Amino acid sequence: MMGLRLPELLIILVVLLLVFGANKIPQLGDALGKGIRNFKKASNEEDAIDVTPKEDAQQNQLSEGAAAARTSASTKATAEKKV
Repeated sequence: MMGLRLPELLIILVVLLLVFGANKIPQLGDALGKGIRNFKKASNEEDAIDVTPKEDAQQNQLSEGAAAARTSASTKATAEKKV
């Protein structure tokens, strides 16, 4: 556990007790637990997140727009040749 042994953990616990007080420590633990649960839940919900980078999405939109412009230009050229 990152090289933390009993003496280091006791020092951290005493500092937390002095800074936050005995009444706030259970509330902090509860909040920390909820935060970890929410993080795990969000990391498991990959389908809810758009994993396509914005740059790729913008590039796709640009290429689709260019293809539409080429199709439009070729349609105009074909129409002009027929007239």
